[in-house]
Amino acid sequence: MQKFIQNAWRRKDAFFYIILVPLSWLFALITALRRKLYQFGILKSTALPVPVIIIGNINVGGSGKTPAVIWLANQLKQQGYKPAVISRGYGGNATQATSVTPASLPSIVGDEPVLIASRCGCPVWVGANRVDAATELLKARPDCNLIISDDGLQHYRLKRDFEIAVVDAETGKNNARLLPAGPLREPLSRLDKVDAIVCNGEKTNYAAYQMQLVGEKFYNLTDANLTASSADFKHKKVTALAGIGKPERFFEHLRKLGLTFASMSFADHYAFTAQDLAKIDCDAIIMTEKDAVKCKSFARQNCWVLPVEASIDEALMPLILNKLAKR
Repeated sequence: MQKFIQNAWRRKDAFFYIILVPLSWLFALITALRRKLYQFGILKSTALPVPVIIIGNINVGGSGKTPAVIWLANQLKQQGYKPAVISRGYGGNATQATSVTPASLPSIVGDEPVLIASRCGCPVWVGANRVDAATELLKARPDCNLIISDDGLQHYRLKRDFEIAVVDAETGKNNARLLPAGPLREPLSRLDKVDAIVCNGEKTNYAAYQMQLVGEKFYNLTDANLTASSADFKHKKVTALAGIGKPERFFEHLRKLGLTFASMSFADHYAFTAQDLAKIDCDAIIMTEKDAVKCKSFARQNCWVLPVEASIDEALMPLILNKLAKR
């Protein structure tokens, strides 16, 4: 169903549009009204005792938010801050505010929060209500002096000091309609109101800070001390799998490393099982770190992971630090 809808967005299928465009107009009206209600104080926003930085997007699907969150948390730590991260915990079933560690179950807290906790070494909490998650986090860790919200650009109940929208070359390019007739959560004009736009990959028409995802060293999912380069897979039968917002981005990264492979795409936040891996006949299975946190407990020795790091325009941090200093 997810692939069908995404293909229909790209094709702008006539029958599909006849049904969904009126609903898109209604969604646009509700979205605009809700934003105005918060803007005029009719709906109340909650301010936290520490600065809040939102890293989100205006479209559904993967744009690269999680690598950007990890990058920002590590950058802020280098500047002397003690950041913490809050998230909705998509893919998990936790509804109440819940602490996340590298050992947490993705089925409960979500795959991305587990990855962030593993990579950042800072407190991470999830919850359906980000205000509650942040409040409980600060109670448990009063030493934290800054909150990063992974996603939440549209969660106006939480006041924010700095907004970063992560986009890519496809954002609004082929279909600029709002849900459900298109992939946008908010209109493109929303980008004019954020503090910074970060563009993942190819340059766009937006005035954005460039971000590239870099990584070329693989590690074995059963033993992280075992590493490999792309050359080690040259004469092997390889299958690459990805259960992320845009699997093709991961596959293209592997192609640029010189790998030849069969690809398998799954829905974002897909809950992999041991059976999924067992029925793949190949010498090596390569996956993203986000998928790896869900496969670690039943991984086989032929499972390999490609970690990536976000490399973001160095001009962004001074902008953020200057805004934080004014607060």
